[in-house]
Formats: sequence, structure tokens, C-alpha cells
Amino acid sequence: MSFLKRLFGLGGGADEAGAAAPKAAASLEHEGYVIRATPFKDGGQWQLCGVIAKEIDGTLREYRFVRADRFGDVDTAVEMAFVKARLIIAEQGDRIFG
Repeated sequence: MSFLKRLFGLGGGADEAGAAAPKAAASLEHEGYVIRATPFKDGGQWQLCGVIAKEIDGTLREYRFVRADRFGDVDTAVEMAFVKARLIIAEQGDRIFG
């Protein structure tokens, strides 16, 4: 029954669904971008997730990324989200918003 509740949006909170909704755990600025680490708990581990944002021509643009990497604690997940975001910025720059 729990599966059907989640499927149709009738479930309770994050505890019932088994995963917490991502919210910014920490943020930092890097080369004109704002990086927000938003790891979420899934299956007892923290999944790597984050947002890269930048204001371009007066418009705030955001790029959300989720990776398969999982960690046992939130602090490691946050740090690795920053590492991954810096790599994305170095490799792609503003093209991530295209």
C-alpha cells in the first residue's frame, strides 16, 4: 500500500517515502557561480546532488545535477557536490545553461 500512496502522491512525509527532499545543506561562490549542495537521503545513504546558479543578462539561471555517488554521511556528500560542481564549471562553463 505504501508504494501506491507514493505513486499517487497520497504518502505522508519524507520518512514514509524513504527519501528526504533535497534542501541546500551549504553553498559557496566559485568563479562567479553559486554552488548549492543539496544531497538527499536515499536508502540509508546520502546521494550526491547540487545546483549551479549564475545571473546572466539579469536572469538567474540554474543547473541541477544528480550523480549516482552515495556517501555514508552528509558532510562528505556536501564536499563531493562542491568538487563535482567545480569540475562541471571547469569543463562546460556557461554551456550548462544552454
